[in-house]
Amino acid sequence: MKTNPPKQRTENTDAAAGLAPPPRRMASVRHPLRCFSGVPLGGTTRRLAFLAATLLPALAHAQEAAGAAGDDSLSLWGLIQQGGWAMYPLGACSLAMFFLIFYSWKETSRKKFYTAGQVQAASQAVAAKDFDQSQSAMTESNTLLGRALAPALAKLGVSREKAENLFVENLEAEENSVSQWVTYLNVVASVAPMIGLLGTVSGMISAFQTIGRGGMGRPELLAGDIGEALITTATGLVIGIPAMIAYFVLKNRLNTAMIATAQAGTEVLEAEEEAS
Repeated sequence: MKTNPPKQRTENTDAAAGLAPPPRRMASVRHPLRCFSGVPLGGTTRRLAFLAATLLPALAHAQEAAGAAGDDSLSLWGLIQQGGWAMYPLGACSLAMFFLIFYSWKETSRKKFYTAGQVQAASQAVAAKDFDQSQSAMTESNTLLGRALAPALAKLGVSREKAENLFVENLEAEENSVSQWVTYLNVVASVAPMIGLLGTVSGMISAFQTIGRGGMGRPELLAGDIGEALITTATGLVIGIPAMIAYFVLKNRLNTAMIATAQAGTEVLEAEEEAS
């Protein structure tokens, strides 16, 4: 009866004969990207899984950076502080702009110039040659037409030409007293961008000084100076553009009201001739 020789002896014999032993089968090890929840993955799925494993940490890092950037975003007071010294005169210009807009709008309203009842009462008194009554009708309400026309009505009985000249002079003086506030608004519209430009020059000078001190390779040192240069320019334009628009709107509003006031005054002065 034949018996199989032991395996170890055969291997020893092969080694003695100079033959290489047969290769051993290695235990199959699954790659972590080749399976997902115990299910083998194909080539395309493996690529997608690899991209997901690569991009997810980057996306998480980007979200963290965005959150940190959101936390570091400057508030209004932070922008004012970063803008430097130029933000204080620009703040004064903004307050002056709001005051001048509201005040000029109130002073250029139609009821500040004249009322229909005032003109009608004065015209009837002038037609009746009752100049004292016409002056009383003009001074009853504090309007621009009343202040300009009441002194002229006192001379209407003596000379109409003198009364008209006095009315024109008084009307121009009243117009100047109102238009000066609108003109100040034009000053704000012109000065605010110039202050912003001056802040820009100041910020750039500081940036070059930082570069001279060795900050060329460190851009974070230049961020404050460049931020000052840009913020002041933007703030000056934000103040100057609305102020310029409001200036032209209020100027046209004043001109329209003055034309209507001059026509109403002429109507009162001509009531005497129409009656005769």
